Amino acid sequence: MSNNGVAISVSDEDPEDPSSRMRPRVRRKRKKSGPRNRRDFTQRIVVKLIKWWPALLLLPAACLLIYEAFKIGGGEIRSPTPVRKSDNVATQNSKAKPQGNLNKLDYTTRVVGGVRERCLKLLPPEELELLEIPNLMDSGSPLKELVYATETGGASKDGTFNLSAVYLEGARFNLFTGNQTLEQREQEFKVAKTAKVQCGFYSEIGGFRISDEDKSYMNTCKVVVSTCAFGGGDDLYQPIGMSENSLRKVCYVAFWDEITLATQEAEGNKVDGSLFIGKWRIIIVRDLPFRDQRLNGKIPKMLPHRLFPNARYSIWVDSKSQFRRDPLGVLEALLWRSNHELGISEHGARSSVYDEAKAVVKKNKATPEEVEVQMAQYHHDGLPEDKRFNGKKALAEASIIVREHTPVTNLFMCLWFNEVVRFTSRDQLSFPYILWRLKGLTRINMFPVCTRKDLVNSMGHIRKAKPLSN
Repeated sequence: MSNNGVAISVSDEDPEDPSSRMRPRVRRKRKKSGPRNRRDFTQRIVVKLIKWWPALLLLPAACLLIYEAFKIGGGEIRSPTPVRKSDNVATQNSKAKPQGNLNKLDYTTRVVGGVRERCLKLLPPEELELLEIPNLMDSGSPLKELVYATETGGASKDGTFNLSAVYLEGARFNLFTGNQTLEQREQEFKVAKTAKVQCGFYSEIGGFRISDEDKSYMNTCKVVVSTCAFGGGDDLYQPIGMSENSLRKVCYVAFWDEITLATQEAEGNKVDGSLFIGKWRIIIVRDLPFRDQRLNGKIPKMLPHRLFPNARYSIWVDSKSQFRRDPLGVLEALLWRSNHELGISEHGARSSVYDEAKAVVKKNKATPEEVEVQMAQYHHDGLPEDKRFNGKKALAEASIIVREHTPVTNLFMCLWFNEVVRFTSRDQLSFPYILWRLKGLTRINMFPVCTRKDLVNSMGHIRKAKPLSN
């Protein structure tokens, strides 16, 4: 029998089983570091540079700007100095507030001719303890005697103060100031051997009343550091950095009104039985003569020679600052050593009074109308646009005033006070004008801004003063 069938092979392996298939082995090439990878890295760097080039250009420009600003500012830095235990005086008795600058005694420096030096060069501590007030000397000014105008045949001595009746019709002048006419204003700028000037305290019922006890204390002061806070304004910062010599010879006087007294007592700052709070002797003023508390503050600021008739020297410190240097040392450094009779800080930002007027209006420190009246008068009188005094700015920052009480400096302050009464309360606007008009005052120290920074710790204003009402 023939076999015509087809042979079929039979296997136990499933042809559909994938495991039975041979998988080809794939050889992967190892990437070698070579020119191609370096090109990729370079391309990534280039992309990043293209993306961030504005920032890369801005960074060195910003660094250069900071460096130039540092140079322009005189390179001022503050270096730490040891704080003596006796200087660690508590300023507030209650309700501590965050005040980062309080009680700092670090000194301020600047670069002069490539050398860093202190802005205020005080004598060493051992010499400060031996410092004496110099003997009275002739100032060299032709003015020898200053007479203050007072009311004659006007209000009765028995009259009573009434704020609503104090103001003279159509003017900011009142019974405290007297009514200075423009003709009198012109005459008072003329320096002769004897001069007569209106300088506050014109009428006995003009206001700014101080008790006889306080007047007796003020009459004992030969050197005074003073400040004021009216209308419940700023807190009282205890002075620091003084020598034992200054503590014996210098009066520290703070003028308050009854509103400030009540505000401070509510915060736990009580006046003791001797009328002191710390180093400050508190003088309570009643019947303030102006509704504008800024004008009331100009009285102790500009007229300490009227308040302290026996004082030979005074240092004014704004209430927003803490005085932190030895008073006798400051007088020696800013007046005695250089034979000056008035020291005040240069303005930090501007030189021209006309530019300052624009800034005052822009910052709403005074109305455009009253500033325009003042600047128009000064322009009419011929005040230059950019007046400098012995190569320094005539525009001042008047938060600190250091001076000897001489006839010519007393006249200067009287004229300055009359200007802020006549025009605006911004005394920076009137200072250059008085300096320009009063030819008899030449021994003035316009010290740099960094010296002012060394004298005080700036705290800023704490609260807004309350205006007076009828």
